[in-house]
Amino acid sequence: MQRITDSVVDVAKEAQQTAEQVATATNSNSQSSSSQSKNGESNECLNSQSTLNSQSTLKSRSAVKLRSVKSRLLSTSTAVISGMFMLALPVESQTSTPTDHNDGEYADAQTAEADTLTLASVQGDSTYFAIDGFEHGFGYDLARNYANSLNVKLVLKDYKSEEEALRAVKLGEADMALTTASTKMKSNLSLSSINLSCGRDANLTENGLHPKVSWSFSNSQTRLARSASRYLCDSQQLQHTAKLARFYNQNLLRDAYNKMHFNKAMNERLPNYQASFKQVANKYDHDWELLVAMGYQESHLKANAVSRTGVQGLMMLTRDTAREMGVYNRIDPKQSIRGGARYLEQLKETFADVPKSDRIFFALASYNMGPYAVKRIQTELREQGKDDKSWANVYAYMVDNADENSRYIQCMHYVTNIRSYLEKIKSDSQSA
Repeated sequence: MQRITDSVVDVAKEAQQTAEQVATATNSNSQSSSSQSKNGESNECLNSQSTLNSQSTLKSRSAVKLRSVKSRLLSTSTAVISGMFMLALPVESQTSTPTDHNDGEYADAQTAEADTLTLASVQGDSTYFAIDGFEHGFGYDLARNYANSLNVKLVLKDYKSEEEALRAVKLGEADMALTTASTKMKSNLSLSSINLSCGRDANLTENGLHPKVSWSFSNSQTRLARSASRYLCDSQQLQHTAKLARFYNQNLLRDAYNKMHFNKAMNERLPNYQASFKQVANKYDHDWELLVAMGYQESHLKANAVSRTGVQGLMMLTRDTAREMGVYNRIDPKQSIRGGARYLEQLKETFADVPKSDRIFFALASYNMGPYAVKRIQTELREQGKDDKSWANVYAYMVDNADENSRYIQCMHYVTNIRSYLEKIKSDSQSA
């Protein structure tokens, strides 16, 4: 740490010296200009102009050097901030000054021979959730985005307990761990950690997420640990993290009223349609419980449901969509489920170029507000130089533009709610 601090002092001294050179060049220019105005002879004017050009070049070179030194000073200061943030063992909910970064700043965390980042974790509300072959979750998505910034592939290793996941890092079986483990547990294993909120715990707690969800490393001084600290505490990333926390909000079914109605529908209505859901899911290669979650969001599993806009049935199909999907009686539950599943399959194919872990969210958003609306968002993201195949980016775009388009608000709730219902259904099935 002393070495980094000394570097800041050295660079600061160099900046001061360079600034003095720029000031000297400026004063010299001013004096030469005055001399030129007082002397009207041609040869003296030429000499003065030559002097001006020389001094101007000195000033220009000094200014360029000053900008370079300032850049080094900022970079070195950022290293001090991140170094201070990771010094404690483990780090827990400290407030760190956010820093800005350019793309590729974290490339030094990647070794030449490494092309994967191995993450040890345990399933949970704030870490990750696995649904029939693909993973998602607040902590997982952050780790996946971080791996993308390093141009490496994220490899997830699932463990039964947080202690096992942490020991995997201790034993070198994983590069880092994603857990909500206590400070004591991490300290006992001599691991360093950083909270995903970078001290902004309110961004997590208000969305029902664990405030101490963290990444843990074997040592705070490793390049990976320092890089991760800078990544999480970057000012732009903090905004992105807050939006991601909003999508993974866990409060929906913690509300007593919502929970009561959900459980009632699962216990009283679902048994009437469960066989149809499973049969149709097999035909279109869907997760049948995903179709159930959609049905509950659409109609609370009521076959004769009708909306103010005229959509009808258990899967709430419009007249045009029903006709295209071969549904002639929208309030027939079997036809409705089949039509909804067929339409969802088409939407998944529309976004076949989107990674599997995000594709279902693109399809659900399209089911709600149409595929062309989602395609327009993708176009906007591409024009902004952002990854248009990232659901986190699409969701963040809707958050930022919700005031201008009320459909975005509805769509965000739609996809978030279905994710919540599906996780609940899956969790109940596994514990049954």
